[in-house]
Amino acid sequence: MLYPMSPKVVELKRKLESFMDRHVYPNEDRFYREAEELGPWKVYPVVEELKPLARAEGLWNLFLPESNRGAGLTNLEYAPLCEVMGRSHLAPEVFNCSAPDTGNMEVLERYGTEKDKERWLKPLLAGEIRSCFAMTEPAVASSDATNIESSIVRDGDHYVINGRKWYTTNATDPRCKICIFMGKTDPDNPDRHKQQSMILVPMDTPGIEVKRPLPVFGFYGVPDRASEVVFTNVRVPKENMLLGEGRGFEIAQGRLGPGRIHHCMRLIGLSERTLEKMCRRVRSRVAFGKPVSEQTVTQERIAEARIMIEQARLLTLNAAYAMDTVGNKVAKAEIAMIKVAVPNMACQIIDWAIQAHGGGGTSNDFGLTQAYATARLLRLADGPDEVHRNQIARFELKKYSNA
Repeated sequence: MLYPMSPKVVELKRKLESFMDRHVYPNEDRFYREAEELGPWKVYPVVEELKPLARAEGLWNLFLPESNRGAGLTNLEYAPLCEVMGRSHLAPEVFNCSAPDTGNMEVLERYGTEKDKERWLKPLLAGEIRSCFAMTEPAVASSDATNIESSIVRDGDHYVINGRKWYTTNATDPRCKICIFMGKTDPDNPDRHKQQSMILVPMDTPGIEVKRPLPVFGFYGVPDRASEVVFTNVRVPKENMLLGEGRGFEIAQGRLGPGRIHHCMRLIGLSERTLEKMCRRVRSRVAFGKPVSEQTVTQERIAEARIMIEQARLLTLNAAYAMDTVGNKVAKAEIAMIKVAVPNMACQIIDWAIQAHGGGGTSNDFGLTQAYATARLLRLADGPDEVHRNQIARFELKKYSNA
């Protein structure tokens, strides 16, 4: 194996897989049912019941690299564990390893003050509260984050925040207590990447209105609690500014690098699970006098799916290794490549699995529609395919600048 797992990771993976078999897979139907019946404004009891079990088995906060607050794993070590968790929508939050909390906790760990860490990071690490990240806006093309129009204006010892955000994950969750907000503190700065800042905004601050949950392909709360949030003259202390004015892009790159790779790791696990479902389905169904598994088109798709998953996994492990060895900034090309390749791979495999399941594949009975919603969303979240492709092309063309 090109990237062998350490004995520590092998043991954690064994424990994770056992926990998934005993507690996660048997509760998936209940999880989807609670999400549908209770909606995005409620806590799902099944998640809260499983969290203490995961924590008791030492399967908690596995994601946090470069810190003594988590499991002490590198990105490369975390990759196979994140893949296991990605096999089920229920799993990541059960292990306190779900977005956007993971990214927000990394921001607080890297850029927060000791006071911030005590007030917000500590309860997030304990799974007592949740958080949201407010960046994308409905009024502008947020694929170009310099378009952001929300304002953060200094007023004495406070900042005043105004703006309308959407796809602010987690905002409808009643446990969501803190928001990391991105807006402009210096809109006239000639350097467009120094106009923005990030600031901590407690969700109980006057002037915050969670307008509505946003469905993802008709799903509310699964796979995402996407939300629209309006901030009107929201006042927070000046100490809530992260790292300093004009450093929002710097923080965003530090945050989104790990977030992108976590999404890709989970999608590989989801793709493996989907291929398993597809294989079991086609072996159990007969059409035109022989098992569907013996139809050549089916075999070609299964073969292509296996090839695509293996390619995506190696590309993702390579990106994780690069992040660990040369840092997120230097590994930008590797991160951008997996952010394009993995969601597209997952979408294709899930589409083939839907086809193999026939009409039933388009229902919610097999988890394929939920899987597709996740994979398709991630061709947009944390930067759309087009932005990453342009970035990859620029990196490539730069090699020949003197040609």
